[in-house]
Amino acid sequence: MTGAERPTRVVLADDEPLMLAGLAAILDAQPDIEVLGTAADGRQAVDLVARTQPDVACLDIEMPVMNGIEATREILSRQETQVVMLTTFRREDYLVDSLQAGASGFLLKTATPEQLAESIRTVASGEALLAPEMTQALIRRTVHAESAAQDSATQSSPARDSTVEPLSQRERDVLAQAALGLSNSEIGERLFIGAETVKTHMSRVLAKLQLRNRVQAVAYAHRQGIVADSPE
Repeated sequence: MTGAERPTRVVLADDEPLMLAGLAAILDAQPDIEVLGTAADGRQAVDLVARTQPDVACLDIEMPVMNGIEATREILSRQETQVVMLTTFRREDYLVDSLQAGASGFLLKTATPEQLAESIRTVASGEALLAPEMTQALIRRTVHAESAAQDSATQSSPARDSTVEPLSQRERDVLAQAALGLSNSEIGERLFIGAETVKTHMSRVLAKLQLRNRVQAVAYAHRQGIVADSPE
């Protein structure tokens, strides 16, 4: 980290004191991350974020007074802080509700310290992050929902099948890698291009296909069969 760069500023919220202390210790040990404070419930988290204006808020989902999903909605209605949700439970409804509330990341508490730190860096850079264990479940759910919506629309008004013709070959390559759940930096390594270039290509993919976010792009890729070979 150069002198011109400042660390990523983080607040943490969890109602389990030992878990909270452990998270803080893990992140404080990172030279590029600074923990601004901790909270024991969702209401405290909202107030703490308002006071400290962090880059990232890392919130447990199941907390008293106000849960993490409710806290996320309130935080994002006030300011532009990225949110990473933490949970012990592999529940699809938690994942979907978190994303709908505006969270940029979703991580299970079984993640390693390295994965936790990297998740903070990832969402702070503007990327989305999902626990690998939950990615396929979300893709299946999203594809099913979109397919049902398309079937309903087709019955009422026949429409032209969507295609990948608007995409350049490089955009298609990036989309195929994203469908594996890879981050921009990982895609860049596989395609021998920079992470910022990957980000630019993904933005163009979303614009051309008229998709709202990366999750929809991944669902689209799986529906169309645009998936690269899995990394070894």
